[in-house]
Amino acid sequence: MKKVRVDKWLWSVRIFKTRTISTNACKSGKIKIADANIKPSFLLSGGETIFVKKDGFNFSFLVKSLINKRVGAPIAIECYDNLTPPEEMNKYKSWFIGKASSERREKGAGRPTKRERRTIDDFKEEQQEDFFDFGD
Repeated sequence: MKKVRVDKWLWSVRIFKTRTISTNACKSGKIKIADANIKPSFLLSGGETIFVKKDGFNFSFLVKSLINKRVGAPIAIECYDNLTPPEEMNKYKSWFIGKASSERREKGAGRPTKRERRTIDDFKEEQQEDFFDFGD
C-alpha cells in the first residue's frame, strides 16, 4: 500500500474513536501537515509528520506504516511514532486522569436531575470555550 486517506489512517491507528470524528477534525482544520490544513481525502504516505489538535492538546505523529483498516491497539502503536513533546503529554495525562475522577457522582446520589444536568453541561461548555481559545 503506497498511500491512504488521512482520515482513514487516523481512525485505523486509534487516534480518533470514529472515522466521522476523524473526518470532522480534518474539515475543521485540526489536522495539519507542514503547517498546512489538510482535507480528509488527503493521501498520506509513509514518513510524513502529522500535527493533531485533539481535546485542546497538540499532538504530533510520524507515520511509520500505512494501514486502512482498524486494528488492535498493540498493532496500531507500531504504525506511528509519537513525537509529542513530553510537557504536552504530561498535561494531557493529568487532564485525562482528572476528567475521569471529576465526572463521578457520589455513591448513592443517583442520576442527575434535569436542572443538575443543565448546570453540568453549562459548566463543561464554559470550560471547553476557555480551554480551546487559542487566539487564532
